[in-house]
Amino acid sequence: METLINNGSSTSTSEVLKQLVRDKYTQIADQSKEANETSCCGVGCGCPTIDSAIMAENYQQLEGYVADADLGLGCGLPTEYAHIKEGDTVVDLGSGAGNDAFVARSLVGEKGKVLGIDFTERMIEKARENAEKLGFNNVEFRQGDIEKMPLSANVADVVVSNCVLNLVPNKLKAFAETLRILKPGGHFSVSDIVLEGNLPEGLQKDAEMYAGCVSGAIQKEDYMQLIEIVGFKNVQIQKQRRINIPVEILQQYLSSSELEAYTTGQKGIFSITVYGEKPVPCCEPGSGCC
Repeated sequence: METLINNGSSTSTSEVLKQLVRDKYTQIADQSKEANETSCCGVGCGCPTIDSAIMAENYQQLEGYVADADLGLGCGLPTEYAHIKEGDTVVDLGSGAGNDAFVARSLVGEKGKVLGIDFTERMIEKARENAEKLGFNNVEFRQGDIEKMPLSANVADVVVSNCVLNLVPNKLKAFAETLRILKPGGHFSVSDIVLEGNLPEGLQKDAEMYAGCVSGAIQKEDYMQLIEIVGFKNVQIQKQRRINIPVEILQQYLSSSELEAYTTGQKGIFSITVYGEKPVPCCEPGSGCC
């Protein structure tokens, strides 16, 4: 349990990881969507060319989609599963250039509000530029650490996030903060990368090289346990999708028999979209316990 709570990171290691993320995503902010999709989950690092759709899903069919805000960095479509209603206040964790925030804005309408939080100053600048061009006055972007969010308690009806929490060194703190900012009875829907089973050593190292968003991933069982530890209820996986690593990469590290076992087995890297609810305190309206 201690490993789960600490996520295996000391304070000094955590700060190093955060700086790496900040530097990496500052570079990503000024790249095109095409460049991001074809270079190591966002930043070129000498890896083999990979399928541009290996992580991301297609946003273009969603209402509110803004091409300038789509950097191709996600691994799911959390807004599609988040049960966002008109008038809601939605918080987007790791909002980037505003992709999910603008989709959420189309759902909350003029009476709702969307708050995006991102760790990288350049991403915040880019998101604000996009919001200004669109003339949105109910979408706001704040720079901040997801482990210590710049928001008051009980402000959000819904929290969404797309392939971001796996990059946070202390995931327990991130989920605890998510619980804190949600209103009682509020809920989250987040898409993220998790692992199933122990990957072959060489493959794991390569996955970390070409997809930085995999390097912080933990076992799915541990990820789900963290969510329940902080106090969320009705936790469920809304969608699961296997991340298919290109055969040309697998062949560099696995024998023919190992390759067949890996591609036909249950082990691997997965994108999951997870839902959870903040409980309503007993004897408050809607708690069902009075």
